[in-house]
Amino acid sequence: MQFLLYLLFYPIILFVSYLPFRLLYLLSDFVFFIMYYVVGYRKKVVRHNLELALPHLTKNERRIIERKSYQHLCDMFLETMKTMSITQKEIDQRFVFKNIEVYHELEKKGKSIALMCAHYASYEWVVSINKKITFKGFAIYKKINNKYFDKLIHDIRSKFEAYLIHNRESIAIIEANFHKKELCLYGFASDQSPQIKPLTYWSKFLNVEVPVHTGAEYLAKQYDMNIIYLKVEKVKRGHYEAYFEVLSDNVHAVPNYEITEKFMRNVEKQIYAAPEFYMWTHKRFKHMGKRNLI
Repeated sequence: MQFLLYLLFYPIILFVSYLPFRLLYLLSDFVFFIMYYVVGYRKKVVRHNLELALPHLTKNERRIIERKSYQHLCDMFLETMKTMSITQKEIDQRFVFKNIEVYHELEKKGKSIALMCAHYASYEWVVSINKKITFKGFAIYKKINNKYFDKLIHDIRSKFEAYLIHNRESIAIIEANFHKKELCLYGFASDQSPQIKPLTYWSKFLNVEVPVHTGAEYLAKQYDMNIIYLKVEKVKRGHYEAYFEVLSDNVHAVPNYEITEKFMRNVEKQIYAAPEFYMWTHKRFKHMGKRNLI
């Protein structure tokens, strides 16, 4: 069944990837209409998230953000397909690292780097950074159940020299690279909801107490990495700008969870400034109120 699904959808994905951007976004408008007005994909989840995160806004204001967020989600979904055929020149024009020198200065310190980012604006095109760095770049991700589509994602991102590692194998790979003294960049999208366990760290995020991913900070301290934050902004349709901010170049001098807190506050600032570019379809607050139940 997995292979049949792959055979069915792969030609469509390939066709979409070769569409010129003008037609790509016309298709995105159509997909948005179907997803939002016909199917209503996760609309209850999105409205619940927006009510919790942005209670100071009116219902009408949240509905405007809601529609814009679905439009952006459709754009990004098709942009991911476009990555299959996009040229280096095109992606350099559409995803611009504005202060890449900040990252390069961190490389000179001779330690591997943990890059923290959010599911905001275009996190898919962040992989283009691998053509601009010296270190070997890894992206830590959650494996796709369909092994054929999982391989497709690997192949797409490998064109930018990005290596994908499943979150369950990340520690072993990072440890092996550490012992080999191989300098690497590890990308962590750390803003979504983790599984809750007795030692899970909790914090306020968008006015709600939630469990928080601390893996990037933990691994940086365990394997002596520096940490940098990548802030991605959507300038206009199909165009993004990314800015680096060093979170720590001496992780052992920083109290536990302080780096994670700084990351979460940075993400909050982005969301409050332009909430329509955040991934609201994820059940970010599904563990709300459960802290005392574990």
